[in-house]
Amino acid sequence: MSAFAIATNWLGNAPDFAVPYALAALGLILTERSGVLSLGAEGLMLVGALAGIGAQIAFGHPALSLVIAMLAASAVSILFAVMTILLRVNQVIAGLALVFFCQGLTSLAGTLFGWTNVAVTSFSALPLWPLSELPLVGRLFTQNIVVYLTLPIFIAVVWYLTRTSAGLRMRAVGENPQAADAAGISVGAWRFAAVLAGAALVGLAGAYISVVSTKLWIAGMTGGRGWIAVGLVIFARWSPWKALAGAVLFGCIEALIPQLAAAGVQLPQYFVSMTPYAITLAVMIWVAVARKSDTGGTNDGEPGALGEPYLREERR
Repeated sequence: MSAFAIATNWLGNAPDFAVPYALAALGLILTERSGVLSLGAEGLMLVGALAGIGAQIAFGHPALSLVIAMLAASAVSILFAVMTILLRVNQVIAGLALVFFCQGLTSLAGTLFGWTNVAVTSFSALPLWPLSELPLVGRLFTQNIVVYLTLPIFIAVVWYLTRTSAGLRMRAVGENPQAADAAGISVGAWRFAAVLAGAALVGLAGAYISVVSTKLWIAGMTGGRGWIAVGLVIFARWSPWKALAGAVLFGCIEALIPQLAAAGVQLPQYFVSMTPYAITLAVMIWVAVARKSDTGGTNDGEPGALGEPYLREERR
């Protein structure tokens, strides 16, 4: 395979790998901006992936399948919201418990319903002519509809968080819940809504993998992408645009691996499997060192009350 063909395929496949990271990170940012630490992305992505493929097998309409996947992830996140917001369970423990619960639930349900390795049809690639005819980069403009909609989704969420009164209330709840409560904002209600909305986007990320990208269900098919999205949010300092840039970076790295294999570059299987995690660790270390050297260790960008439970009776 020529270098030109490798580069063309790499650029064309990178968005497909980047979209799950981008949508999952955006969902986590939306939730954590309200002050709720969400470590359950891996589990919610699995729920979205399973629900999406089940709906696709049943109805055959990929757009409907994605919506059902979002609703399923939101429904499961109610359990997490009740534990962390109403019962004030430690948010780290609750997030990890959610992941283990979803992993077991999706593996069991996929086996019971017989959805494992059942291939489905989904969205076709839509070339944006004449951009799709450009040499080398033309494949970038021959993607499925979800890839094209990812940027408008980011714009909508950023606009909501920064330009609407509802978004400002949600951010206020995450920065200073005591002050928000004193201003008449229901901290619990806004956090609950943020958890459900963020879970919907994370579920969409999982459904993209099963319904749009691979077009089948395999137990554990998210392959740690939810954990990488958690690291990506920290790398982006809870900024949606930085998270999108990071998702593109990770997508390009992941898309490069099969292209190297196609070119005859022999890579050990376990080395390939660990590469995304190793890069995530390197990014986390770099962020920690940069924060200490540039800001003296301050939490610039991190919601002020992230991970802190709140009860109105505790208001000072």
